[in-house]
Amino acid sequence: MRLKTATPETIDEAAACLRGGGLVAIPTETVYGLAADATNGAAVARIFEAKGRPAFNPLICHFARAEDIESAVVTDTRAQTVAAAFWPGPLTLILPRRTDCRISELCSAGLETLAVRVPAHPIARALIAAAGVPLAAPSANKSGRISPTTPLLVSESLGNAVDMILAAGPCAVGLESTVLDLSGDTPTLLRPGAVTAADIESVLGYRVEDGTTTATDKPKSPGLLLKHYAPSIPVRMNAIDLEEGEALLAFGSVKFMGIRTGGAARDLPPERVRNLSPRGDLHEAAANLFRMLHELDRPQNKGIAVMAIPETGLGLAINDRLGRTAKRTD
Repeated sequence: MRLKTATPETIDEAAACLRGGGLVAIPTETVYGLAADATNGAAVARIFEAKGRPAFNPLICHFARAEDIESAVVTDTRAQTVAAAFWPGPLTLILPRRTDCRISELCSAGLETLAVRVPAHPIARALIAAAGVPLAAPSANKSGRISPTTPLLVSESLGNAVDMILAAGPCAVGLESTVLDLSGDTPTLLRPGAVTAADIESVLGYRVEDGTTTATDKPKSPGLLLKHYAPSIPVRMNAIDLEEGEALLAFGSVKFMGIRTGGAARDLPPERVRNLSPRGDLHEAAANLFRMLHELDRPQNKGIAVMAIPETGLGLAINDRLGRTAKRTD
């Protein structure tokens, strides 16, 4: 781990680290964030590993300018009005993902929405611009710990799990961003922060629904508990063979996977097989998880059989996510 004071030179160094798939702790006006290239699924997977995050919850993606979000999400007059009033600033918007969105599905946890923000901190925006990609960046601390507002707190919590800390003193706000869901018909406040419901209502001209008390096991963004994606067909974990009509979500070699009624998994048509990582790499598997689940979620498949994933490192998070989908489709 390298702790560097933010300068034009170290910003360029941090940008190169991010483009290379590294993790950089960055200052924002809210708290320090643990940033990765949001378009690089393997890099985003490293965030969960570094934080010891128990499940693939959605991540907030940070952009340098408000207009830059248009390539990733679908906006409307409400979003444009709120963005003009509060960005750059401590407000996150939940908006529908574009179908051609380049951002890793890990950031959305497989949902059709994406959490986006334009931070007010000049170092954060300079870094995003220098990296040339949006940055996924939850708070830079181990899961369950207090969000860090200084570089020292980041170092104490994450240590060598982060490649670089871009230090720029304490955070001005010191509280995670407000989260406003604009993906439905009614604007809904999901997480309170420095931008209040009254602030938003004064701009929109009508009431914002309070969604802060909603509680299920399906979060839409960090720190929340709302809907996760789950396939419409059953998911069967730790499969050692295939039932007739099942699709296969593989991990590693499929050499010894057979079909109960006869035949080998390697002979299945391509549309019924996806391999999270033929070489057994958990970072690659995490990066591919949601996309491949979507691709196998077809009515012609009676279910999805998932080969065993090791219960170590990122495998714990992958199995947690798969376990939730399996429970919902049983």
